[in-house]
Amino acid sequence: MRWYPRTLAGQVAALALAVVAVVVVAGSVLAAIDARVDGDRAARDEVTAVAVSLAQAPSTVSALTSPDPSAILQPVTDRIRRETGIAFITVLGPDRTRYTHTDPYLIGAPYIGSIDAALRGETITETYTGTLGPSIRTITPVRRPDGRIIGMVAAGITQRSLTSAWRGELPRIAVTAVAALLTAAAGVWWIRRRLLRQTGGLAPGDLRLMYDHHDAVLRAIREGLIVVEAGRPALVNAEAQRLLGIGTDTPAGDLPDFLTRGDGVSDELHAEGGRVLLVSRSPVSGRRGSSVVTIRDRTELAEARGELDSMTRFAEALRSQAHESANRLHTLVALVEMGRSEEAVRLATTELELSQHLIDRMTQAVAEPALVALLLGKSAQAAERGIAFSLTEDSQLSDDATQILSPRELITVVGNLVDNALDACDPGDPWVEVGVVGDHEALEIVVADSGPGMDDELFGRATARGYSTKFGGDDAGRGLGLALVAQVVSRHHGSLIAQNTYGSVVTVRIRAVSSEAGETR
Repeated sequence: MRWYPRTLAGQVAALALAVVAVVVVAGSVLAAIDARVDGDRAARDEVTAVAVSLAQAPSTVSALTSPDPSAILQPVTDRIRRETGIAFITVLGPDRTRYTHTDPYLIGAPYIGSIDAALRGETITETYTGTLGPSIRTITPVRRPDGRIIGMVAAGITQRSLTSAWRGELPRIAVTAVAALLTAAAGVWWIRRRLLRQTGGLAPGDLRLMYDHHDAVLRAIREGLIVVEAGRPALVNAEAQRLLGIGTDTPAGDLPDFLTRGDGVSDELHAEGGRVLLVSRSPVSGRRGSSVVTIRDRTELAEARGELDSMTRFAEALRSQAHESANRLHTLVALVEMGRSEEAVRLATTELELSQHLIDRMTQAVAEPALVALLLGKSAQAAERGIAFSLTEDSQLSDDATQILSPRELITVVGNLVDNALDACDPGDPWVEVGVVGDHEALEIVVADSGPGMDDELFGRATARGYSTKFGGDDAGRGLGLALVAQVVSRHHGSLIAQNTYGSVVTVRIRAVSSEAGETR
């Protein structure tokens, strides 16, 4: 049979009440002991004061030198004893003869107790058992003006009266202790009710089990989960830390903007830390600045969709080129059959020269093979869509430019900028121009098109989270190109600028970072 409470609230209440009870009982005992010690100390001070005062009184000296000291001193000691409440005041001579006593029948009898110290002129206080029982007594000498000791005064309080005095304090101490216990019980009861509400009446083992399961669930789920409290992350599971690189101690100013917003959203796309994230945010009712945020990583899906889109466009361009090549081949065959072989050779040579010139131009200007392949593919896509695609005359990218941006980052920046330009150029005058200049110290990428461009507000929205002017605003599948470009540029402390000059011009500038100083050169 369990003798202790099951719930956490009950166990806390029982423990608190037990501690308070022990403290109150111990305090009461100490208070009783202190009352007794204080009573003894006060008694010693009182009897000493009475004895010394009476011994130093001139009337006492004159009475001791009179023929009948008892007749003079007995009424005086009785009055003082009644006024002070002490048990006895005895005036005696050097030979121990009592001149006064509480019991008049004992006057003239010898004094019981030590008088040696008093005869030496000392005042002593001691506990002694006399005719009235155990008592605290003080004995002091009585001197003539010339200093000769002519008697002594002994005053005392019986232990019985002291015990009665400090026992009289026990009811007050008991009442105080009971009041303290009742107050503590009321406080513990209130704490128990509050804990019951906050813990749901669960036992410590149940709470521990819930915590272990809660922790296991947070580690097991593949979505990022963040609980934001007053603008700060109060709970961040491991997946969210991996996706965002934050923890519960991250300053509020360093948190991504979408975490601290108060509005609710569902499946909102964000580009953060080189990833494409799908964010849902649900505010907590009644708690301002508090919300629950879930994050799903869509980076691989977005990259796969981008690669699929590129492959689809490339396949369409190949089909279109195959169709054009078939038409040209039929034309060449017809010219040969007509006996006009020279014209057929000239037509075939012209097409070959144009294609080879484009390849030679790009390979001479751009030393990175992956970027050359990308530009050739974009050129084919532009040709298939009837868009004039060109590489600027000043384009020159050395092979050591990959020290600034890796080939993959180059493809991300150039590919997304060119895709945006192909989608945004003016249908009435479609053209796209690409300029790439860079070496191991600096890199500049310029992509211009004939489109209307974007103002500062629209460009800021596009680079911050992903915005597609082609598809009417936020879009789950597109609009992340500039955001991904902005992340690459920000990671390398570069600049991304949009201008409307001879067309819509987007410029990326990045300088090399010194490995020793850790600063942009």
